[in-house]
Amino acid sequence: MRHSSRVATLLAVAALPLALTACSSGSSDASTGASTGASASAKPAKVKDVNAGLATGTQLKQALAPASTFPAGLALEADGSADSGAQFVSPSGKNTGKPDCTRLGGTSWIQATGLEGGVSFAQNDYATTDKTQEVAQEIDEFKGGAAAAMMKDLRSVAAACATFTDTEAHATVKVTGRSTPGLGDEAYTMTLTSGAWQNGTTLLAVRSGTAVVTVLSTAGSDNGAASARKVTTQVLGSLKDIKTA
Repeated sequence: MRHSSRVATLLAVAALPLALTACSSGSSDASTGASTGASASAKPAKVKDVNAGLATGTQLKQALAPASTFPAGLALEADGSADSGAQFVSPSGKNTGKPDCTRLGGTSWIQATGLEGGVSFAQNDYATTDKTQEVAQEIDEFKGGAAAAMMKDLRSVAAACATFTDTEAHATVKVTGRSTPGLGDEAYTMTLTSGAWQNGTTLLAVRSGTAVVTVLSTAGSDNGAASARKVTTQVLGSLKDIKTA
């Protein structure tokens, strides 16, 4: 799960403005005598906003699919919701080693690429009481071409993780991947199956501009395919409304 590491990052970012304020206060007192005259009337240099056009975690949270989109019997998981709030965060460095294929079985399965996530995110999970069916949704915003690079990385993960071992069930999991037309700017689906499971898992990733929507579903007799697509379609529509507002 990604919650603990991302929350730690957010706390560090939240503390940064306080530290900067303290430093700024001390330096201004020391230089008061030398900063009169021309410098007092000089206009500050305009700084380019590198996050211009990107949605914050607070905005992305509003784009997540509502409860009515999920199959009957699934309810919001109290500990499965998280977002990056109103601030943007710096993504962690990418682990370029062999993919951790077991992450494909978790709600934040995008981490199988070795990257924690984007500069903002929002996610939550819905599940049945007995946890036999689950649907998890997540939206990550990326700078520049990083969203397209993430989609490329997910395709690489599917190839590298053609089979892996489910450490809980001690069973072999088979992964098949395919491009999926008709969703966003590009979409990719992975289907996970195992003889030890009652039902398979559908992982659907869709890029919409600078955002990547990822959904995991085990709900339904079709390996979760229909419910994954329904939730993803809802999120894409809401995301478009937020970006064009």
